[in-house]
Amino acid sequence: MLKVMHSAANSPTPTPQWEDLIKLPAPNSVQWDNIKTQLDLVLLALETLTGIGSEAMLSAAIDLNLESRVPDRVALWRLRQSNPLRKGQGGRKKLDVEEARALVLITCYLAQQHQELIRRAVGLLEQMAENNREPHQAALLGDYIDAFCNTYQERMEEESTISTDELTHLALKLLIDLLFYSGSGGHRRLWLALIDRSTKF
Repeated sequence: MLKVMHSAANSPTPTPQWEDLIKLPAPNSVQWDNIKTQLDLVLLALETLTGIGSEAMLSAAIDLNLESRVPDRVALWRLRQSNPLRKGQGGRKKLDVEEARALVLITCYLAQQHQELIRRAVGLLEQMAENNREPHQAALLGDYIDAFCNTYQERMEEESTISTDELTHLALKLLIDLLFYSGSGGHRRLWLALIDRSTKF
């Protein structure tokens, strides 16, 4: 079984979703910093909403036959550190297009696993807006916003610090995005969004 998985991991097209991403436009060199930032922030939103950590991401990599691209906790950390807003220079590396595709597939796979929670959170957000109430007043949203803001401030450089209101807005925007990425074809949506938004970030 392990041999079969290892062989699949070294295949150039581990999954049909991987083939989908290969057919889509690739980012140019100017877009890379913004794409690395956006990918890390989408994962940050997913982490802080669901409580998942690196073990779940590595498990997803195995399920998707992507362990050759994200083999262990250190490799995952180095990929996350490629976000130029992150604190610390030691782990930073250039994120290549295959690694970016792998992170997109892992993100959408995990979002799909937690789709019910994501839907519940977005539904609550809509209810709060309809009733002219602050999102923080719903326990699920309040916990998510606090966790997102605190984790962002812990991990990002001081120069990238933004106000609590701006962070809250970012957290809620990413929550809505996660709903789209958790559905069928979410990997295509995320990849195209990364390229599109990288020119406007």
